[in-house]
Amino acid sequence: MEFMNDNPGHRQFRFTLPPGATEILLVRHGESAPARLDAPFPLVDGHGDPPLAPEGEREAELVGARLAVEPIDALYVTTLRRTHQTAAPLAKRLNLTPAVEPDLREVLLGEWEGGLFRIRVAERHETAQRMWETQRWDAIPGAESTEALADRVRAAIGRIAAAHPDGRVVAVTHGGVIGQITAMATGAEPFAFVDADNASITQLVVTEERWIIRRFNDTAHLHPSFTIRPEPLG
Repeated sequence: MEFMNDNPGHRQFRFTLPPGATEILLVRHGESAPARLDAPFPLVDGHGDPPLAPEGEREAELVGARLAVEPIDALYVTTLRRTHQTAAPLAKRLNLTPAVEPDLREVLLGEWEGGLFRIRVAERHETAQRMWETQRWDAIPGAESTEALADRVRAAIGRIAAAHPDGRVVAVTHGGVIGQITAMATGAEPFAFVDADNASITQLVVTEERWIIRRFNDTAHLHPSFTIRPEPLG
């Protein structure tokens, strides 16, 4: 009689959300208006506050369509209007009112606010080079330190996670903040992840013990083949 082995063996591990954990989909805002020396961006609490560019408005529609099929419990934005504008299509599709989390606002860039940061980096200014070399925002006069950024970002993520155990939320935020969160979760160098694309999705899982990055800079919805489904009739 042939021996039959009823032991199915051990399949490869598939990640599941730990009990009580919170999944946060970090969305970088869409592309904002171009920076110009002769027309600085208006400031909100010291931060440059440009609107979305037309390209960014299109990106907001695309990321909204991508995430509208997900079960989302809450939607967060920062104090800066580019995050509100990016979140608007998703908020409309899901009938959610975005909540403001001020501590997810962008890095404070001191004397280079109002769009000057973008210009000086493009010029390869010596201070910008020093910033990249030292991986410190406060290489720029008056800019926020890495430590201060980390403290407020940690506090913001903690508040969101505490409010949504076993939940999934979307937080529309900024490139510097996503970079800081990803570096903190992975133990990477401070600037290792500062280049998230506009309207990209980074997936963070927050547990009591640690932060886990499941996805970084997902831009599949920005591919030309991605189709926006019409909103359901209300």
